[in-house]
Amino acid sequence: MQKFTLHQGLVAPMDRENVDTDAIIPKQFLKSIRKTGFGQNLFDEWRYLDAGFPGQDPKTRKPNPDFVLNQSRYQGASILLARKNFGCGSSREHAPWALDQYGFRAIIAPSYADIFFDNSFKNGLLPIVLGEAHVSQLFVEAAAFPGYRLTIDLARQVVVKPDGAELPFEVQAFRKYCLLNGFDDIGLTLRHADKIKTFEAQRLTEKPWLARTLIA
Repeated sequence: MQKFTLHQGLVAPMDRENVDTDAIIPKQFLKSIRKTGFGQNLFDEWRYLDAGFPGQDPKTRKPNPDFVLNQSRYQGASILLARKNFGCGSSREHAPWALDQYGFRAIIAPSYADIFFDNSFKNGLLPIVLGEAHVSQLFVEAAAFPGYRLTIDLARQVVVKPDGAELPFEVQAFRKYCLLNGFDDIGLTLRHADKIKTFEAQRLTEKPWLARTLIA
């Protein structure tokens, strides 16, 4: 998992409440057995005017020119600005996968669905909670100033605006530790790789029959 320490990025404002996970990554794209390739279908039904299906070449699609991510001023955005209850609906982990693989490193919103919030941290995506008044002001500024960028300092737990003003946010200590170090669940386990190897070697010494291969 990619570390998250200090990130500066272009902001894309999605001015919708209750964005559910089926809108983030529609159900027909969940058939893939891989964990990659979901970014091209992020917000598929909103980004394109034609119906999407797995395996399509994005170059053959018809983009919706009115959708925020298709507008030239937001190309390359890595911070998504959203409204309350972002990520509601089903518990699919594909939603943070799609956001991450599209290029987003962080989301800023007043609130999130609980499972989406948890899944985001586990996949290196930082969901920041700010008060509705602060979020509304960021929407105003993002719309008013093309190329609007924010800096997110996870170590200090602040969002820094272009004028230098800082907006503090809360993050649970263990989640912060994992993001700063790039640890997903597997990475957390591998911190103890030496102890695991020592245990396995000792176990085979005490119970050597465990190493035998059964032949049918």
